[in-house]
Amino acid sequence: MAIAMNKLSVLVVDDTAHARELTLLFLTRLGVHQVHAAADGHEAQKFLQSSGERVDLIICDWHMPGMTGLELLQRVRAADPDMPFIMVTGNSDMDAVKAAGDLDVSAYIRKPYSPQQFGEKLMAVLDKL
Repeated sequence: MAIAMNKLSVLVVDDTAHARELTLLFLTRLGVHQVHAAADGHEAQKFLQSSGERVDLIICDWHMPGMTGLELLQRVRAADPDMPFIMVTGNSDMDAVKAAGDLDVSAYIRKPYSPQQFGEKLMAVLDKL
């Protein structure tokens, strides 16, 4: 069952403020109104565990200090194996891609990306819900 874009709740995790703002802009243009942001994996994990907010999708940068996107994905999968999780990365290392694939990452978005590419990936993930 697909969730309407205006009802979708997204958690954006990125250590770069500009990247978070850009993702927020893309989501807003697609009609998403409920966007939460975290500056790193630890902040995201804390938000998921204690905020009480519903999250339907996580969009997360791969390379962050403290806790990488892959480490956050591992923790999310342990708590919620079905949570849609999109990894944003400039990394095309096949070992890294395989590691995330082994954890059932929902999709990758390779940096840099256009609003159209972002929208297509998002819709592909949401169509699977």
